[in-house]
Amino acid sequence: MTTALKTTGTDRYLAEFEAISGSAPSAQPERIRRLRQEAIDRFEELGFPTVRQEEWRFTNVAPIARTSYSLNPQANGFDPDGLARYRYPDCVQLVVNNGHLVTSMSDLSGLPAGVTVCSLSEALSRLPEVVDTHLGRYAKFGDHPFVALNTALHRDGVFVHVPKGVVVELPINIVLTGTPFGDDPHAFFPRNLFVAEENSQVTVVEQFISTAEGSYLTSPVTEIVVEDNAVVDHYKLQRESVEAAHLATFQIHLGRSANFSSHSISWGGGLVRNDVNAVLDGEGSVATLNGLYMVEGSQLIDNHMRVDHVAAHCDSHELYKGILDERSRSVFNGRIYVHKGAQKTDAKQTNRNLLLSHDALCNSNPQLEIFADDVKCTHGSTIGQLDELAIFYLRSRGIGEEAARSLLTYAFAADVVERIKVTQVRNDLEEFLFRRLPKGDIVRQAV
Repeated sequence: MTTALKTTGTDRYLAEFEAISGSAPSAQPERIRRLRQEAIDRFEELGFPTVRQEEWRFTNVAPIARTSYSLNPQANGFDPDGLARYRYPDCVQLVVNNGHLVTSMSDLSGLPAGVTVCSLSEALSRLPEVVDTHLGRYAKFGDHPFVALNTALHRDGVFVHVPKGVVVELPINIVLTGTPFGDDPHAFFPRNLFVAEENSQVTVVEQFISTAEGSYLTSPVTEIVVEDNAVVDHYKLQRESVEAAHLATFQIHLGRSANFSSHSISWGGGLVRNDVNAVLDGEGSVATLNGLYMVEGSQLIDNHMRVDHVAAHCDSHELYKGILDERSRSVFNGRIYVHKGAQKTDAKQTNRNLLLSHDALCNSNPQLEIFADDVKCTHGSTIGQLDELAIFYLRSRGIGEEAARSLLTYAFAADVVERIKVTQVRNDLEEFLFRRLPKGDIVRQAV
């Protein structure tokens, strides 16, 4: 049964928490019960963020705060055939609808023995010690209201556990769908936990999609634990309805000599915020964080990045590129924090933005905070338009102006696209660019 609370402010969220507390499974560890209570108490103190706060001054979430969401949407009817294009071949498949795992649409064949892929609620009974050890340890809600809401109100999510020394050959493809309920907006808070133990290897793809146009809020929190010498390759594709809001937190914790890479691709959602935080807590760990965002109309996307170099001899590399058209807006706030004692740090952070319209607006703020004296850190940001000289050169070779602009825009995006290792994801993104860009058929032939 859907809980539709029509009170204002934070009251409806507090009431929903009481409903969840009364129906929580008895097998839930006591630490998680306390964590939920602490989170809702903290949300009550914080309230929703406002543009008066530095971390939110370019992103106004007042429309979200004013909306009376249904806070416990059930898996809603959707056309399975409509998901076919998102179910990549040669992958382990999971489908999550409105925050609930749809087992009838999931296919876990191809997983090696010992690997656990299931709903988070099921993991509480199958591997309670793993969930209790890691859930909520990394994504902090002390100063983030939406992490606090997710921690308090999440009902389910996806759990992936790869035991020590196991290599998962097939990518794990997780399709998270939002299905609107007509004129009744709803909100759901998926909580995902991925744990790769020592010397393991896994590739995870998260796709956030809409099965129909409509207004809703997705506020996921994903915690990824990469233990010593493990390798995790992660991809996130966010292509939800332009009427939807997407406020996500992505928390990564790396052990000694761990290797983690992430590619975040966003082109959906009306209001999107991605908080990406990586903690390099073991010597020799490497984190690669790449992103590509493409917005138009009145879309807003806000990428907040923080990389904490805690241990020595660690490398981090960030490259985020944005393409903005019409009246769209973007925010990039990146911070590399080198802790005292994190010597021999090698950190790079780059944000590049391409404005296709005079009305588009980009705010970029890369930052370094360094408390060690033997490091190599660089950061930079560029905001500009297409090179008119390059356009003239292509036109002089017989290419029309519109096709020339599309070719240069594709070349700008290709720097990120070509770094994607999973063929299915890379091909999907290329096809999207060909469809999105004017004269895309000419671009397809040229490349």
